[in-house]
Amino acid sequence: MIERHLLPVLIERLGEMPAVVLLGPRQTGKTTLAHEVARRTDSIYLDLESEKDRAKLAEPELYLERYTGKLVIIDEIHRMPGLFGVLRGIIDRTRLAGGGRGMYLLLGSASMDLLRQSGETLAGRVSYLELAPFCIGEVGSDAGRMDELWVRGGFPDSFLARSGVASFRWRSDFIRSYLERDIPQLRPRIPAERLRRLWIMLAHDQGGMLNISRLAGNIGVDVRTASHYVDLLADLLLVRRLLPWASNTGKRLRKSPKVYVRDSGLVHALLSIGDREALLSHPVVGQSWEGFVIEQLIESCPAGTQPFFYRTGGGAEIDLLLDLPGGVLWAVEVKRSMAPGPGRGFHSACADLSPTGRFIVYPGSERYPLAEGIDAIPLPVLAGMLSESG
Repeated sequence: MIERHLLPVLIERLGEMPAVVLLGPRQTGKTTLAHEVARRTDSIYLDLESEKDRAKLAEPELYLERYTGKLVIIDEIHRMPGLFGVLRGIIDRTRLAGGGRGMYLLLGSASMDLLRQSGETLAGRVSYLELAPFCIGEVGSDAGRMDELWVRGGFPDSFLARSGVASFRWRSDFIRSYLERDIPQLRPRIPAERLRRLWIMLAHDQGGMLNISRLAGNIGVDVRTASHYVDLLADLLLVRRLLPWASNTGKRLRKSPKVYVRDSGLVHALLSIGDREALLSHPVVGQSWEGFVIEQLIESCPAGTQPFFYRTGGGAEIDLLLDLPGGVLWAVEVKRSMAPGPGRGFHSACADLSPTGRFIVYPGSERYPLAEGIDAIPLPVLAGMLSESG
């Protein structure tokens, strides 16, 4: 079993707050992580996809009051949104009696509805954590493991599959299940095939500027509907909108976000790229590597970090700008080349912003200086530096 970096953080949060909401796409390992927490604590587990467990909560207050003093783990909490009000009442009564920590661990596929419901009802009583797919620090940083993580993506069943063929089949089934089963439960009126086409278009345009008008025209819907579809994929943590840096540099800055399908393995499955050899000869290879690196670095950042990109009308550009706690700014350029070099746009952007750290991430294994204040650096090394900075 691969130990998740989030485990000690989750246990710490449960020691501080009455409730913790663990968010993430399906199949990232939320239930497995919850069972590991349960193994270490006095707890009970309820799965609201189980008719039997839902029946136990026919009178939720009566049932849950019996387990005050234990950690109650509730999986698929979005299936019973009315529970949030019941939990608030029990938490407040327990607090008055001198308790109220580590009472509930709530699991759900991320959606704005879930965040809104829990945030409105449990304000001041709940903390949020996101479990992403496997990251490089969890699976190992040697070149072979890193390549496998890039090609297969980080969903546990995909990464740990017995063969590349089995991994690709799992990802294809995952996409189909999300489109035909999971999303209709959240948004029943969205046509699965139309959403698939949009998802594939985003994979083709990995790391491109988000152009809602073009997307809308290509799938035959209006701009508002296309925007709603992108919002949904972002809410489910399947797509990332990387926002542009906004500053008072006086430069004419790009205002649209860049958009990435967050898991590289899903990018490859959406584009029918079955293995590493096919990926290396595909036009999306550079964009796929860029998205993979950016996602790994963001996942490695300390809490409170804000990720951006920087691009001006004059051509100054930084792929990833990390606003770290304490006002520290790191600029990251991504190159899929064994002989990387900073472009003129990167130099111009660094002159505009004066970042503390300036890095060119490349697929090699050695860190070395490229120019004054700029280092070529392997992905695992920079990810490790970010993890340790927290």
